Amino acid sequence: MAPSITLSAVLATALLSVPGTAPDGTAAAPRADQARHDVALFSVKAPDNAAAQEFTAASSRLTRVGFFLNSAASTGTVTVQVRGERDDAASALATRTLDLAALGGAGAGWIEVPLDAPLRAGNPYYLFVQATTSESKAIAWYGTRHADPQAPVSWNYDRPHWGGWHPDAARLAFHINPVGGDRCGETDPCYVPASALSARTAGLLSNREVTEAVPPSLAVGAAYVDGSNVLRLPSGRWRYLPAGASASVVTGADDPGALRQITESRAWLAAGKVPGTTPERRAVSRRALLSMRALLRPNGAFAAAWSPAWENSWPRDGSFAAAAFAATGHDAEAYLMLRHDQATQRPDGTWEARTTLDGAGPPDARPWQLDGNGWVPWATWQWYRAAPAKDRAARLAALYPMVRKAADYAAESLDADGLPPASPDYWELPTDTTNIGTAAPLLSGLNAAAELARASGRTGDAARWAAAAQRLSDGIATHFAPGGYPRTSDGLHGRDSAAAFMAPPFNTAPADLPPALDSTYDALLLPNGGLAPGNDPDFSWGAYAWTPSTTFLALAWAGTGERAKADRVLDWVLSKRNGLGELPETVNGRGTPSSVAPLGWTDSLVLLTALALDGSPAPTPPTGPPAR
Repeated sequence: MAPSITLSAVLATALLSVPGTAPDGTAAAPRADQARHDVALFSVKAPDNAAAQEFTAASSRLTRVGFFLNSAASTGTVTVQVRGERDDAASALATRTLDLAALGGAGAGWIEVPLDAPLRAGNPYYLFVQATTSESKAIAWYGTRHADPQAPVSWNYDRPHWGGWHPDAARLAFHINPVGGDRCGETDPCYVPASALSARTAGLLSNREVTEAVPPSLAVGAAYVDGSNVLRLPSGRWRYLPAGASASVVTGADDPGALRQITESRAWLAAGKVPGTTPERRAVSRRALLSMRALLRPNGAFAAAWSPAWENSWPRDGSFAAAAFAATGHDAEAYLMLRHDQATQRPDGTWEARTTLDGAGPPDARPWQLDGNGWVPWATWQWYRAAPAKDRAARLAALYPMVRKAADYAAESLDADGLPPASPDYWELPTDTTNIGTAAPLLSGLNAAAELARASGRTGDAARWAAAAQRLSDGIATHFAPGGYPRTSDGLHGRDSAAAFMAPPFNTAPADLPPALDSTYDALLLPNGGLAPGNDPDFSWGAYAWTPSTTFLALAWAGTGERAKADRVLDWVLSKRNGLGELPETVNGRGTPSSVAPLGWTDSLVLLTALALDGSPAPTPPTGPPAR
């Protein structure tokens, strides 16, 4: 009988057409499969329950079988057999026992099991499934009550209810020797652990014009072809976005279009720098660069991630990505992003918190954020320092009006104490007094703007912005430093991971910063090993660690010579990659990647940290006039 178990909504939508019916509605030849899985049909928990699916052999060899299982239990085993006689275990031609924990624990989806045995074409056989677990939770074989009556018979073993085996008009979901689109991971998910569904996205496909998210349900068992955004599926076939296409396709592993895309992306990586002191870190850097490239739009907009609420361009996220592109030798991408910043700058020199990817304007009424006036000049200076010398002066001249408007607004915003006004920062929440998440980026941006002015021969601008930077530095020293660089100048809102913005590659670290970084880390450390953005008593981040905030500290320690601390924190971040190797935005209390993956901001932070640990850090804007 159907047990009480609910199929995940994510998986319940992945239904296929009813087999046994031709496209014109007429009866088709009987098939040794049935793909629909819209309802829990039979419990398969031993000793009182099992299920068997009758099928007629279409070939002389059994190679694999597939069935759709939903398990609320996290531990136990699942035994799969192909039998000659339904109720005779001794008639089994092939047997395989699976461990539920090895499958990922509780979850749902198609399980494909290699089973090798000779068959007699035309003879009847039985696919038998039975599970054992010490948990009281349900384990069910799914199927449909709407299958073609000509489909093979499904059998339910329910000793308390039927007294034994019972044929049922409903049809279990199964495949015998599945190939092509019948293989899991192509049009229907392989068994997806419930923990994987805590994230909205798992990866990216891209042809540089169009980007498509890989859902967690179709990422299980898949892997990127190395150095590309082509996905190798569990079946061995490939999924990718062909040039000029608006949706991905599944092809053979020798598809010419996919091979060209792989060759091109590998050449792009080779044209720049892939940082990392170990093979693992270099692999992470390659994936981060490719994911950032996939998030970059042809107009220079940079999507934070590829899920609707993240498909907007934040000046902050884009500035970090531009700096990372520049530092790894990808000048064209960095400059394209800065030109987009220039196109979306408001007339007064500020930026919206975020804009739509077409640059038309903000997607909602979220208040604008002043920190962009620091991040964009800082990113522009990072690009300039890394850009080829032959034409960077002319390209800087094109960007300079943007820098001037941004820096002038920042300088003029400072009050008598040398501090900027209260403004939402990367928390995207208002504060009553100045926050370090705005003050520190503005300090970096003013120093960077002064350097760009000197490089452009604009001595008046340079002097004005350097003087403003000194006032701001004094204000931070007076109002933030005594409390260990807390979230706000009044000290009433706890600690903030943005204290790391006072370190390289943003600012020259003050002498009192090292103990502040240590105490900030200790205050924000969560049981899962990552950091919350802050510990404001008026706002809780719950049990979720934020990978950008955690990596802030790794980058700061790498920039201040605390290599052991930086390595430890970076290793934790890298340990939270998902099955495709993508870095998530958050990590939940169970230590599982959540929210979205990849997140472009985390990718760029990891790259900047890896560069610093390699001994080739991004530069830090100097304070005051350059030394002779």
